Amino acid sequence: MATGDDGIIASMKKSIRLRFNDPAPDLELTTAGGERVHLSALWAKRPLLLLLTRHFGCPQCKVMLDEIVKLQPQLEQSGLSLLAITQGKSEEVATFCQQYAPGILCLADPQRQAYRLYGLERGGLWQTFFSPRVWVSNSRAKKKGYNVESPPAGQDAMQMSGVFIIGTDGIIRLPYYYDNIADHPPAHLLLSGVLSTGWDTSFDAPLASDR
Repeated sequence: MATGDDGIIASMKKSIRLRFNDPAPDLELTTAGGERVHLSALWAKRPLLLLLTRHFGCPQCKVMLDEIVKLQPQLEQSGLSLLAITQGKSEEVATFCQQYAPGILCLADPQRQAYRLYGLERGGLWQTFFSPRVWVSNSRAKKKGYNVESPPAGQDAMQMSGVFIIGTDGIIRLPYYYDNIADHPPAHLLLSGVLSTGWDTSFDAPLASDR
């Protein structure tokens, strides 16, 4: 069995993407304040919008978090609670999220356990650097004051992002995997759900609404 960084990389290469209606992986991570939290304890209360970010120098992540913060009242009105998982350690997470994700619960995952469980791979050079969409997004982010920066020690610049919505039954309502690091999910999808069905509706129930 591979161990250390080699084991992490090998595990990432073998990761399997989650699909609609799959059970959401549960694990325990640490808040910025050092408290241990099970993901299942969060989605048990309300459907959970789960963001897994890249490294702290990623301008696309900061733009995405900006958008989520602005949408937070509407997202919560849609019945969602919000959670961001980062590669940082607890003390790093506190500083980063206070600046870029105020009002959003952030968890530390420096070993990238959640990334592996949720099938998020290390991206290729096209996905992370060379795609024209990435160049355009870098330019737009720079206008907002977000420059491309190197990741802090221990964070992986090649790690891809992902967005998931999990119902109170622990079932994945939306698995969103990025084609490239600028491929954010559209706001209307997060707000309206699949076929404009609320996020608290099971896929085993009819998806069409009478409303």
